[in-house]
Formats: sequence, C-alpha cells, structure tokens
Amino acid sequence: MSHWVYILECADGTLYTGWTTDLERRVSTHNSGQGARYTRGRQPVQLVYWEAWGNRRAAQQREAVLRRIPRAAKLALIAASSDDGSLSTIPPGTPGKLGSVSGSPDEQDT
Repeated sequence: MSHWVYILECADGTLYTGWTTDLERRVSTHNSGQGARYTRGRQPVQLVYWEAWGNRRAAQQREAVLRRIPRAAKLALIAASSDDGSLSTIPPGTPGKLGSVSGSPDEQDT
C-alpha cells in the first residue's frame, strides 16, 4: 500500500500539506468540506503536488519536512516536479504534480 504526501492549493492561494493512504478519496474529502479544518473554508482545493511512500512512518516524516519549509521552497518543489498527470505511472518516492486526481496508485513498497 502506498502512503501519499500531498500539497493542495486552496482557493485563497494558500498551500496545505498532508498525508493519506488514499489520495483520490482524501482530495474529495477536502473538497466536500469534510477534510482538515484548515481547508474547510478554503474550497475548492486543487492537488498540485504529491509523493508516494512505501510506509506510514516515511510519509509522515516527509510531511513534517514539507510543512516546515518556506512557501517559496514549496512552490519551487511544485514547479520542478513531474507533470505526468497519472498517479498509476509514478513509483513510490517519486514526486509529481497534477491538476486533478486520475487513475489509482500502484501498491508498491520502498
């Protein structure tokens, strides 16, 4: 099972970082108003960056790192990431970005 670290861009232009085991469901949850308190009043949100990790601990550690870096560094990370557009073609640990979630993640361990 992949564990995903992601960055959302909120409607007000702010960035939100989180982790999940089901990226597609989590983005939908954020957009339905049932996600994190931070995103509830900032809808719609758009998935702009994600990374797949093989276990929860690695994903949570990466999330902690991404939460601490400055906004400019996050924007640079987003700009430098892959623009493939399909979750299913990216192996765990590989960064990517896309405008909407499509496909389903492969179950791989790293």
